Amino acid sequence: MLHSPPEPDTHKRNPEVFLRKPDGSWWYNGMAGGDAKLKKLLASCRERYGRYDDAYERAASATDLFEVLDDLAPLIRAAANMSQALQSARELVKGDRLLIAMRDEAYEVSRSYELLFHDAKLALDYRIARTAEAQMAKATEMAVAQHKLNVLAAVTFPLMAIATILGMNVAHGLEDRSPGIFWAVLLLGIGVGMMAVYWVTSQSEAGARMRDRMRSGLFE
Repeated sequence: MLHSPPEPDTHKRNPEVFLRKPDGSWWYNGMAGGDAKLKKLLASCRERYGRYDDAYERAASATDLFEVLDDLAPLIRAAANMSQALQSARELVKGDRLLIAMRDEAYEVSRSYELLFHDAKLALDYRIARTAEAQMAKATEMAVAQHKLNVLAAVTFPLMAIATILGMNVAHGLEDRSPGIFWAVLLLGIGVGMMAVYWVTSQSEAGARMRDRMRSGLFE
C-alpha cells in the first residue's frame, strides 16, 4: 500500500493499493495493469520533485524558500514510506525485476527530496543570518550617528546656555568688569563642554562594547 504525492495545503492522502499475484502479474485497486500504475506513480513523484526543484531555483525571498520547505515536508515522508514499502516487498519477492527497478527509483526519489529540503533549509538559514547581520550593521550606523550628535550637543550646549544667560538684559554686575572675565567664562564653558564630551564618549564606548558582545553571541 502506497500513497500518491500529497497536494500542498491538504491533509488528505490518497491510497494506492498494489497486489502482486504469484504468477507475477500486478494489480492496482483490484484491477489489472498494476505495473503501469506503479511506474506512473513513481513518475508522478519524480515530476513533483522537478517542480519544487525549479521553485527552489527561482526562490527570491525567505518567504519563497519557506513555501518550498512547507510543501516538501509531506512529500519527504510519502517518498520515504514508499521506498521502505518497496524495500520490504523486495525482500519478500527477490526475483521480480520490476520491483527491484521501482525500489531503486523510489530510493533515488526519496533521497532527492531530502537533499532538496536540506538545500532549501540551508538557503533559508543563510538569508535569515544575512538579514540579521544587515540589521545589526544598520543599528550600529545609527548608533554612531547618534553618538556624533550627542558629542556635538555636549560641546555646544554649555556655551549656548552661558551665552543665553549673559546675553539677557539684566544687571549682573559684570558689565563694568575687566574683559578677562569674559575669557574666564568662555574657558569655563569650554571646560564644562569637554567634561560633557568625556561623559558622552565613555557612555557610547560602553554601548559599543555591549553591541559587540551581542553580535558575537548571535553568530557563535
